[in-house]
Parts: sequence; C-alpha cells; structure tokens
Amino acid sequence: MTDFLYPFIDAHEEDVDGLLLDLAASARAKAAESAALQQSSLLELEPTIQKCAEAMAGRFAQGGRLYTFGNGGSSTDAATLAALFSHPATGRPLPAWSLAADQAVVTALGNDVGFNLIFSRQVIAHSKHVDIAVAMSTSGNSDDLMTALAESHRRGLLTIGFAGYDGGRMAELAESGELDHCFTIRSQSIHRIQESQARVGHRLWDLTQQRIGQARSAHPPTTTGGAR
Repeated sequence: MTDFLYPFIDAHEEDVDGLLLDLAASARAKAAESAALQQSSLLELEPTIQKCAEAMAGRFAQGGRLYTFGNGGSSTDAATLAALFSHPATGRPLPAWSLAADQAVVTALGNDVGFNLIFSRQVIAHSKHVDIAVAMSTSGNSDDLMTALAESHRRGLLTIGFAGYDGGRMAELAESGELDHCFTIRSQSIHRIQESQARVGHRLWDLTQQRIGQARSAHPPTTTGGAR
C-alpha cells in the first residue's frame, strides 16, 4: 500500500543499511522538492500576497474578524492559520476563528441541513460585512467551500482562497471577480501543496502585521489630559 511513496519498502528490501540509505535519500528529496516549491510559490504569489495583506489590515482596522474553513487536512491547516492570527508568538493578536473548530455546530449542521452548508450557515450566523473569509483546499473545488465563499461574497466579506493544482473553481471565481484573492500552489502533490500553503499563509500573516503596525505608527492613538 505504500509502494507509491516508498517503493523500496514494498520491494522487501533485506539490506537494512541499504533501506536506511534509501529512506534518508527519499526524505532529502522530498524536503528539497518542498523547499523549492515554497520559494517558487512565494515568488509567484508575492504581489497578490501584498495586496491581500493590505486589504486584510484594512478590515481588521474596521473591527473585522477572520473566519477560516476547510475539509480534512485543510481544516487543520485552516485552524492553524486562524491560531497564527489570534495567538501569534509575536505581534498583535487579531480576532480569528476556524469554522471547523466547533464539532457540535459542524455535526448539527451536517445532520440537519446538509454537509454543503456547514460553513455558509456559520457565515450567515456570525459574519459582518467587514469580516474576512479564508477557504483552504488542495483542489479548489469543494462544494461546501464554494458555497461558503459565494455567501461571503454576497455579504461583502473579503474573500480569500487557497488552492492547488490549477486552482480549480476557486481560480475561476477569482478571474470573474467573485473571489477577491486566490493563492494557487502549482503542484500535483497534496503534501507539497499543503506545505506551501502554510508558507504562504505565514507570509500573509507577517505582512498583515506589518501593515497594521505601520498604520498604528502613522496614526498613534490620541490621549486626553496629561501630567501637571
């Protein structure tokens, strides 16, 4: 079952030293492939990341909140992105929430109204027009994500999509103007896509923090009164 990842294991390799060398070489090759894709993705997407960070900083300045969502492994990536914004190791904490985090809500909506509506119904219940919606996917085609993005767009949220392969339906929405920003990782490997999406997400967070810091420096809060 693992021959597509590690063919030398399913070949019943009896040379332990040789097997370890093959495993080490495989790990190095995957790490190199991942690093190269991350760098090329950042280079390609940097202009879009810059514009998106500027827009996100503006929404946060208006009291907006970030909502992230995804399926499977992408749901954990979405939760990680929300945590990066809400509980950063450095910088200013910003309001962010993963819509897949509440199991009771997700399972209730899935049971009562259908899986395709589990995120859009939460957008309807919680969001304001100044908020931000981020959908994370490897295919860019998941019906529940597309439904939630469409609802977010109708409500005036800043909409952002993370996709892989050729971008799928998310890329089509971006071309039509129904998705504000789309980050497509051009790879056929789900693992490499998700690794590069995480790198792009971190860059987006970093630039958003910078924009917010610059805005606060340019317009420091005023104080009344003073020491006498």
